[in-house]
Amino acid sequence: MTLTVPDTAAAPSRLRPPRAFHLVERHLVIYRHTPMVLVAEIFEPVLYLLSVGVGIGALVGHVAGLGPSGVGYSAFVAPALLATAAMNGAMNETTFNLLRKLKVDRIYDSVLSTPMSVQDLALGEVCWALLRGTLTTTGFMAVTAAFGLVRSPWILLAVPGAALVGFGFASVGLAVTTYLRGWQDFQYVQLVMLPMFLFATTFYPLGVYPRAVQIVVECLPLYQSIQLIREPALGQVGPSLLVPAAYLVLMGLLGLAVARRRLTLMLLH
Repeated sequence: MTLTVPDTAAAPSRLRPPRAFHLVERHLVIYRHTPMVLVAEIFEPVLYLLSVGVGIGALVGHVAGLGPSGVGYSAFVAPALLATAAMNGAMNETTFNLLRKLKVDRIYDSVLSTPMSVQDLALGEVCWALLRGTLTTTGFMAVTAAFGLVRSPWILLAVPGAALVGFGFASVGLAVTTYLRGWQDFQYVQLVMLPMFLFATTFYPLGVYPRAVQIVVECLPLYQSIQLIREPALGQVGPSLLVPAAYLVLMGLLGLAVARRRLTLMLLH
């Protein structure tokens, strides 16, 4: 009788979520000792909401063109800040923290000495960033509800929406980090992130721009993220939400594919 042993070395490379989640478990064990780091991420959008949403909102009043009587400025800004919190939570994890793990702590050398592969590593980091971003936005959503800024029960769609935002930006952040030469290169990341935050309809509607600028803004991932969360938050649910959802899924898959290839070159060659 001949015993056939599977040739795992010849098996095609594929993602293995169970192994990837071991990395998520590792990060959870570490962060349970520093929970305030995660809580602190909620305060940044809350401060923006208080200073811009409430402060400037008292001068602006209502934003016209959204519903019969318009929308209060705070209720208009809050979903955008929620999307921004998801973006920042995911990007912080896969840029600053990942560069430290990759080039300073070099923990991936240890990780790859286990049965985990580079693919598992990449997916694990994206899943962790997605979880972190979702927790941050859920906490911020609770704050907006406490402020009385929730206008529709469809706001609950913001949770899976934030998860999609986290997936898209975490994957791209992971891919971008593999090209960074050192800490000084984060200036280039901020050079992209800050203008996108300011101009992707975070603080005012798309209609204030000329049509040519509107097309550019509509191509920004943060604009699509804001649309995915703002529309259900204002009770506007329809097929139009499929566009930003598909945008972020494709963005995440592309970023993950690039990150996997780059990490393989960096860690195994």
